[in-house]
Amino acid sequence: MDEVTGLTYRAAGDFSAVGTGFEMAELTGLITEGLHEAGAQGELESVVITGSRLHEVVQAVPGRSPLNAVMLVLVLERERSNLALAVREAADLAESILT
Repeated sequence: MDEVTGLTYRAAGDFSAVGTGFEMAELTGLITEGLHEAGAQGELESVVITGSRLHEVVQAVPGRSPLNAVMLVLVLERERSNLALAVREAADLAESILT
């Protein structure tokens, strides 16, 4: 997903829980802005959202300029997933996308 416009490049499975790419891009933009206002430096690496039924993992793809940022978004069933492993594998996958 393009972080700026929300354009989804590819989707698999039931991605209705994520909402539109634009909504996710807006959310990550708000989180990034809030972090910078709080004094955080650097770029947003990932966002983890946990709900009673689902986990959402949003992972930045490194090596892209801020104006051309791409995010990898995963939605996992809480009862059937290991969140820590999913976050780690999402980071590995995001790093391998551009190499």
